[in-house]
Amino acid sequence: MKPRLYIETTIPSYLTSRPGNNIVTAARQQVTKEWWASEREKFEMFISQFVLEEAEDGDAGAASERLNAIADLPLLTVTPPAIPLASQFLSNGIIPKKAERDAAHIAVASVNKMDYLMTHVTQ
Repeated sequence: MKPRLYIETTIPSYLTSRPGNNIVTAARQQVTKEWWASEREKFEMFISQFVLEEAEDGDAGAASERLNAIADLPLLTVTPPAIPLASQFLSNGIIPKKAERDAAHIAVASVNKMDYLMTHVTQ
């Protein structure tokens, strides 16, 4: 059985974006593309409605590419326990209040018993 992996929105964003001028961004894009090409088959990958909503934002062409990249991934249900869990992450200071959507991703992944959550930290 393959490990279950929740893909957060930064992954399809780096996977499909035009090459960045910033060396850190370019490195993240390259690592993501290499991982996607060589490692993704080792996991059972999932997304949530939150990923879809974020992937739809912005430039229509870029959004279309992001959505195409994740189109074959199963959609996890945002179950009722996920919302209060995300709120707890925020109210307890585990996740900063400005990262409300990140708390939602972590909560959905946790409630759905994902083995891993994959993201890139951005600053």
